[in-house]
Amino acid sequence: MHMADALISPVVGGAMWAATAGVAAYSIKKVQTEMDEKKIPLMGVMGAFIFASQMINFTIPATGSSGHIGGGLILAILLGPYAGFLTIASVLAIQALFFADGGLLAYGCNVFNMGFFSCFIAYPLIYKVLMKKEYSTTRIFLASVLTAVIGLQLGAFGVVLETLFSGKTELPFGTFVLLMQPIHLAIGVVEGLVTAAIATYIWNARPEIMEKASSGETIGNISIKKVVAGLVAAAVVTGAGLSWFASSNPDGLEWAMIKTAGTAELEATGGLHQQLSDLQSKTAFLPDYSFKASEEEPEPSGGEGEEAWPAVDGGTSTSGLVGGSLTLILAALVGGGISLMKRRKYRINS
Repeated sequence: MHMADALISPVVGGAMWAATAGVAAYSIKKVQTEMDEKKIPLMGVMGAFIFASQMINFTIPATGSSGHIGGGLILAILLGPYAGFLTIASVLAIQALFFADGGLLAYGCNVFNMGFFSCFIAYPLIYKVLMKKEYSTTRIFLASVLTAVIGLQLGAFGVVLETLFSGKTELPFGTFVLLMQPIHLAIGVVEGLVTAAIATYIWNARPEIMEKASSGETIGNISIKKVVAGLVAAAVVTGAGLSWFASSNPDGLEWAMIKTAGTAELEATGGLHQQLSDLQSKTAFLPDYSFKASEEEPEPSGGEGEEAWPAVDGGTSTSGLVGGSLTLILAALVGGGISLMKRRKYRINS
């Protein structure tokens, strides 16, 4: 559900940037009460894991489409909504800047669609209500699936509204929404199952992590070394190896665009779109999660048969490892900066 810049107007893009910046500032303020030295590495490794997981598109049977997890819900469950939102914002920033996945103008839209709805609407109003602090495998499963579905439905509808307000006549509202919502319903079910599996693992390993994230408390003296080590291992295996098995089918947004407009790429118009495109082409050193093709390298022929699967590719593995590392660093820096602000505020008040 990563939107490209061509899908939105500068006005909508600017408005969503402002909205995302406001939510981020609010999250930084609120998360200070629950930030400690244990949450910083957890933000980093969870960011790396979500980055790697988003590289794996799973096939949606009988549709010709695919999808990947958004990650906002599991981040909210394990980190709390404020730290979760800041972590998904870090993931999407790394993807847009260095891998050209999602537009720079559309960055605010993408953070809002994949972060805000999951962390601040679906998580507190659905997941926490269903759980009622009575944790069990069954409750985690049911709450995760239902919340993931609703969160992704809200995000998909956000995409439709953003293209509508941007005046994208190639994507008429009635047709586009009737394609976006059902395909993301299927994707949401899979994300719910993945979220339930991860949450159940963490609950069995260290239930205090989820309990304290829900209540907005610091992690404290609880040892999370095994959990962190497990998440690091999962991020490495996923990014470096499992990413080869990603489906080559268009994702839910691309699929809906093809069905609606006949193409997965719209033409961007205006100087700002071109300027940001030029900037992204310079910052993205692993575009589309692969090595940049040299100008002398010939284009592959279109009649050489079907694409190999699994797509064993050194560029993909490198992207998974580099992207995960960059996300870990950025998310940890965000957490460290907030922790420093908290300590300074405490010294001033004391």
